[in-house]
Amino acid sequence: MSIQGILKIMNFIDFCSGIGAGRLGLELLGLNCVAHSEINLDSDYTYKLFYNDEKNLGDLTSLDVKLIPNSDILIAGFPCQTFSIVGKRAGFEDERGQIIYHLRNILVNKNIPYFIFENVKGLVNHDKGRTFNAIIELLDNSGYNVNYKVLNSIDFGVPQLRERVYLVGIRKDLYNKPFEFPKSVKQASIKNFLLSNNNYIQDIQHPTFQKYLSNKYNKDRINIDNILTQDYAIVDTRQSDMRVYIDKCPTLRTGRHGILYVRNKKLHKLSGLEALLLQGFPKKYVMKAMGIPNSKLLSQAGNAMTVNVIRAIGECLINYVEENTQRGFSSKRLSNC
Repeated sequence: MSIQGILKIMNFIDFCSGIGAGRLGLELLGLNCVAHSEINLDSDYTYKLFYNDEKNLGDLTSLDVKLIPNSDILIAGFPCQTFSIVGKRAGFEDERGQIIYHLRNILVNKNIPYFIFENVKGLVNHDKGRTFNAIIELLDNSGYNVNYKVLNSIDFGVPQLRERVYLVGIRKDLYNKPFEFPKSVKQASIKNFLLSNNNYIQDIQHPTFQKYLSNKYNKDRINIDNILTQDYAIVDTRQSDMRVYIDKCPTLRTGRHGILYVRNKKLHKLSGLEALLLQGFPKKYVMKAMGIPNSKLLSQAGNAMTVNVIRAIGECLINYVEENTQRGFSSKRLSNC
């Protein structure tokens, strides 16, 4: 596809889509999703609740490329378990680490002009940087100029400390000007992301919780009575040690859900609905997920992209294309590039 063939409303395909945070970030700009691909049935159930979309292409590793719709952008939060600090860090030796090759084949065979990839920050230094360099080289040899940057979600309007590496690819035959990532915006207060729901009150007198507070990592370091005086203190009950944050949330995680917060001198468990808000999902989407079990929703939110960050990157990509082609696109933008 030549640049002249790009539609006024840009189309994209959402691969490794999860619950569709990447999709929403681009749709909020006015872009159009033509299909998605997700193999986790629970995540796809939530995705369909949000978007009423039955166009799941299924497992991207077994797709017939001819059946994939044409698009201007491919977005994917490809599996990060093999690269994360909390994972086994097997990298390319793990089957999930091979997804990048399938994405590369789709990019080349469908001649897609642009891509946006997201992964954990640990990908950058996995195997002393060799894994990341191999990915960049693979994409470069496939005809794309690749730009990347580690961004933190807290810098884009949600109070969550979530560092992720983002890769933006631009086909070399289009233009070679470097892509500039978005600038940070004013940080948001966490009190606007928490719901009034007393079902998540934590009993601090429970023997298990008291034993945790008195273990060798927390004893004489954590004073829970002092913490309870600080509204919107965020308490991360990690496996061994407790960490406390003020007006910001640590990284939401798929496998561990022990994040609490203080309100009115009581500890509340962070709910799955609140986790969605902290990932940038507007309330009208969050309310659609009310019937999903809390543990599933926490896991899905922990595995999602942050809507705000993808929206900011998408905005910069649209600006980039417009500046290089002098063509306008139907979009809704905030101009923070």
